[in-house]
Amino acid sequence: MSRSQIPRSRLTRAWAATAAAAFTLGAGAAAVSLSPHVAMAATAKHRVLFDDSKAETAGNADWIISTSKPDPTAQNASPSAETDWTGAISSWGVALQKTGSYTLETNTSTLTYGSSSNALDLSNFDELVLPEPNVLLSAAEKTAVMKFVQNGGGLFLIVDHTGSDRNNDGADSDAVVNDLMTNNSVDSTDPFGFSVDLKNIVSNFPKAITDASNPVLHGSFGTVTGSVIYNGTTETLYPADNANVKGLVYVTTSTSGGNTGAFFTTSQFGSGRVAVWGDSSAIDDGTGESGKSLYDGWNDTGGTDAALALNATAWLAGTGTTTSASASASASASTSASASASASASASASASSGGSCSGTNLLGNPGFETGSASPWTASSGVVANSSKEPPRTGSYDAWLDGYGTTTTDTLSQSVALPSGCTSYPLSFWLHIDTAETTTSTAYDTLKVQVLNSSGTVLATLATFSNLNAASGYTQHSYSLASYAGQTVTVKLTGAEDSVDQTSFVVDDTSVTTS
Repeated sequence: MSRSQIPRSRLTRAWAATAAAAFTLGAGAAAVSLSPHVAMAATAKHRVLFDDSKAETAGNADWIISTSKPDPTAQNASPSAETDWTGAISSWGVALQKTGSYTLETNTSTLTYGSSSNALDLSNFDELVLPEPNVLLSAAEKTAVMKFVQNGGGLFLIVDHTGSDRNNDGADSDAVVNDLMTNNSVDSTDPFGFSVDLKNIVSNFPKAITDASNPVLHGSFGTVTGSVIYNGTTETLYPADNANVKGLVYVTTSTSGGNTGAFFTTSQFGSGRVAVWGDSSAIDDGTGESGKSLYDGWNDTGGTDAALALNATAWLAGTGTTTSASASASASASTSASASASASASASASASSGGSCSGTNLLGNPGFETGSASPWTASSGVVANSSKEPPRTGSYDAWLDGYGTTTTDTLSQSVALPSGCTSYPLSFWLHIDTAETTTSTAYDTLKVQVLNSSGTVLATLATFSNLNAASGYTQHSYSLASYAGQTVTVKLTGAEDSVDQTSFVVDDTSVTTS
């Protein structure tokens, strides 16, 4: 079936009636044909990129979620068992796929950030997984990865024991990760607050610390009690370099919660999150390509590795909880490159009078009820009063895209965030409808981003698409705590391709503090 062009300016009466009826039906009925997960949740999927460009399948390694690359669903669109996809970490990928909340891809070429010509550019993802990389990243790749994390991306690092140079190029995963952290153009002064130890621990059953509120240890995929080591290593922590660094799982020969002997460690850098795991045996599910010597650490009863991997993936992708606003601001200051210090100080000064922690909405014209955009900056025609896309409340909304032709609509507003508050939620209600019929391809997208005063993207909070279409409005909320004391711009960018309209309709926005 060809994808038909349906311009917004020429919507038929029948289509308009259908759209209006969808609102009255509410959440119980979807306006378009969707997968059950999308129709029910109507929220954006988390985008995770697994790397296979750094000899991750050299020797006996087989650290891929599927032999189908970049899209694992080409091997099996609805996997139910780990063997439905081929790879030694297929269990990891299948478990995420089965939730319906993740879009997974595999990278096999140069890592980039900000390249419009690369469909697998890191700016299109929430998280990058580097499963035991055995090739040093180039200077440009290290800049790309560090910028990705600094601007809000999640980075999952899996290393192995010292000397595990599987492709015999002189660099094992320990060297690759340490080089990334100490030899990059963004911040080489211990940006994450840890280093990978050059050890070979033959066997151990590391134990988790006690922290009932930690989203990695106690997440939606289960409770983590420990892990396994079969020739692995540990990390040394340097909290003086990054106050956010935290060991979660420790080898039994070390002091739990200390700065040495950490086997699984998390941290933050800029607006992003980082995790490192000391042994690839823990992610190995024992299945994979023929000829590989594999071991099932994923299901090893000596640890809870599946829950650890999956909870960490969720946290890194942005579904976990963050540190307090004051800790986040402190960490940001301690980990930012010196080149950005003056700009951060300027932003903090300009925002110092931005208001109190009273719960007042800091956005102007939040429901667009003035009938015009100001103080928003918006593309022509975005603020609308149309029965075809009725607002959630009042008479007006912000209608981005919906033309069925190549279109980019934007909506943005600058907001000054006061310092010292407990919470800084950005919230808005979003309705998405589409004429697209695909259930697998995001042809049209809406990005929600935070920019600094120079227009640089600090973080992409979410990306929605035609795949998220559903009846009615759904509320979405994201924390701006990392930008406390600064003046930032909240920006929504809708990008539509040449055919089949997708409308992104926004109403009742707010940024509050408490």
